Amino acid sequence: MCRYSSPSLSHRRLDHEYHTDATQIAIARFFDGEPAPVPEQPPDIPPPQTSRRPDTLADTFSTSYRRPSPRPRFDPAPRVVSQPASQINQQPGFLLSLFLTPANLLYNLVSRVFNIIGYLLPFLPRLISRLTARSPASQRNAGGRRPLGPQDTTARFLREFTEEYGSHSLPFLENGYSRAFDLAKREMKFLVAIPLAPEHDATNPFVRDILLSEPVATFFNDSSNNTLLWAGTIQDSEAYQVALSLNITQFPTAAVIAHTPSVSSTAMSVIARISAPSSPEDFLAHLQATIQQHAPALERARGANVEQQASRNLRQQQESAYERSLAQDRERARQKREAEATKAREEKEKKDEEERAARYERDLAQWRRWRAAQIQLEPSMDVKDAIRVSLRLSNGERITRRLAASDTMEELYALADCWDALKAREETTDEKEPMKPSGFEHKYDFRLVSPMPRQVYDVEAGGTVKERIGRSANLIVERIEDEAEAVDDG
Repeated sequence: MCRYSSPSLSHRRLDHEYHTDATQIAIARFFDGEPAPVPEQPPDIPPPQTSRRPDTLADTFSTSYRRPSPRPRFDPAPRVVSQPASQINQQPGFLLSLFLTPANLLYNLVSRVFNIIGYLLPFLPRLISRLTARSPASQRNAGGRRPLGPQDTTARFLREFTEEYGSHSLPFLENGYSRAFDLAKREMKFLVAIPLAPEHDATNPFVRDILLSEPVATFFNDSSNNTLLWAGTIQDSEAYQVALSLNITQFPTAAVIAHTPSVSSTAMSVIARISAPSSPEDFLAHLQATIQQHAPALERARGANVEQQASRNLRQQQESAYERSLAQDRERARQKREAEATKAREEKEKKDEEERAARYERDLAQWRRWRAAQIQLEPSMDVKDAIRVSLRLSNGERITRRLAASDTMEELYALADCWDALKAREETTDEKEPMKPSGFEHKYDFRLVSPMPRQVYDVEAGGTVKERIGRSANLIVERIEDEAEAVDDG
């Protein structure tokens, strides 16, 4: 099988060899100390003409498929949480200080001796410091600054900043870095974090000439730029940790932190580091270019958050309205159940009352029939001491009856109460003896009264008819209920 080399492959091989030679020549001249010449353009070598079409399957794929551009890569911005105030070393108590007083005096004496030796032999402290080199963490605490909580540390920095550079209009955040980080993440704003190194020579010019300049202050005070400004000194633990986490190795440097939706839905990244700007215009140019580049994506994310919050609020309102409607329905159902229960209870009570009234009427009629059967017969005309009584009933009917002298007042009351049952018994031929109703307690609902002079003959007082009313009497049946109603109406 013969090998076939296409004209396009030959042309690419020549071009590659030409660029390889030019690169090797440039590297050799660079190490020899000669200036690198401008490489000449390779001669245009036209491919040989051929009537055969060189299109292959690979060419078809290369023309139809384009690799997507890679996403921009950002350094992550971690959330730095400094040591809480509850864990900060406190000053020893009075007793412990008193116990350590001899050791402190000895330490001060030894320190003075070494200071005198260092003054006489200046090279000795430098030699000792080189031999006992300390870590950066220990060096930053060598100033004797008292560790404080995040908010107190920021307040101390702002006070020292004002004492050092005078009054200013920069809108520094007055809380720790973690809260500033959370605020920028929640409100989708740009956080400009500036860790300052007071020992660095460029810090003072940067602050006075650039950070405190009027254009920069005006920019940070403009709320439409959506920027938050936080600063601290690396002499404090929090700002030092911020500088390490943001990979700031050159001072002064301003790190711009923002939410990056292209990385993830919750990622916060360092989108720019502005190191050692030469002028306020240069600093603002870098800052504005960074903001303009990332503002559209941040605005879209902010709009998405607003829509999500609006939909969440709408859903909460709908749920609240549903809960209120459900509560109203439950209240209506409860009121309906209570009304039905009250109505059923009232109907049951009414029915029970009617049943008790009907049972009382049956028992009363039964009792009257039984009591009428117990009433003694009227004495004959031959009885000389018989008592003649005239009764006018409540329905207007008048009864004249002769009673034996030994009959009680209850017998006279029974005659008035059972008169209808007595007449019915005299008219019927039924000789069956009626039974007294069981469990029934009878009580007379009237009293017998003589009209002139008015005198009430209560049944409770007892006694015989002869003892109470004498030989004869005209009495009126007076209903007790009627009298009570009359008193109420009065």
